[in-house]
Amino acid sequence: MARLVKLLSGTTSKHLAEKIAMDYGLPLGEVAFARFSDGEIQPSLDETVRGCDVFFIQSTNAPTDNLFELLLMIDAAKRASAHYITAVIPYFGYARQDRKDKPRVSLGAKLVANLLNAAGVTRIITMDLHAAQIQGFFDIPVDHLDASSIFIPYIESLNIPNLTIAAPDMGGTPRARMYAKYFNAEIVVCDKQRKRANEIESMSVIGEVKGRDIVLIDDLVDTAGTLTKSAALLMEKGANSVRAMCTHAVLSGKAYETVESSQLTELVVCDTIQLQKETPKIKVLSTSSLFAKVIRRVYTYESISPLFIK
Repeated sequence: MARLVKLLSGTTSKHLAEKIAMDYGLPLGEVAFARFSDGEIQPSLDETVRGCDVFFIQSTNAPTDNLFELLLMIDAAKRASAHYITAVIPYFGYARQDRKDKPRVSLGAKLVANLLNAAGVTRIITMDLHAAQIQGFFDIPVDHLDASSIFIPYIESLNIPNLTIAAPDMGGTPRARMYAKYFNAEIVVCDKQRKRANEIESMSVIGEVKGRDIVLIDDLVDTAGTLTKSAALLMEKGANSVRAMCTHAVLSGKAYETVESSQLTELVVCDTIQLQKETPKIKVLSTSSLFAKVIRRVYTYESISPLFIK
């Protein structure tokens, strides 16, 4: 007897889960969330998952309730005798805490990996981890998707005449280099020095930008301080235009206002995190088709490599 596929979602990723379910060709399953008066969450899977391949779709961006919803749903499915439990985590929160860069700090990414393992998940599907080595924090299979298969066709559609790819910091250089190689374009790097998290002390540009149309590539945009300062510096150095492609639209604090008042032509993001409001400069590209294809291939034990742009 063929195993049934069940697609279920937490509250924060319902917008994306509904589109993934539509692209996959299945209705999104029902999950009810009860809350006690103190805020404690209790999920209830409102349909049987016994013997099924269950895919929970939930990003783990702030607040922490989103992560805990996912953990509780996984635990519920395990106790309800699901055959296989996959956590589809479009945005993997706490990924910026992937190493000890100073004494006595936590490894948040490793802790989250341990929590997911303990809850009973059997596979992870995610997109553009802040650091690719986070895959090694898991002792289960991890399918790490790349947003380049979404951004590259969009960049091609723009027919940018003097395309130059830029990394907003040294850590983003490998990602930017991959785009530059695909387009046979030049690459520049914005080298930044931080005072502390989310606060830049100084920035300089490595590479030639005069007369170029710049595309900044990054995995996420949080306060938008780095992106907008990079855009201002690149324009000051003589760039014709600067636009940014960032997979995850964290956009905290005054980020929306910062983007709107910046010299960016546009900020292009994916729908791994739902925007809190729409603004003229921010364009959203959907990941639903890609996730639906990957879920189908995971279920049928097919390779997902053909879905990547090489």
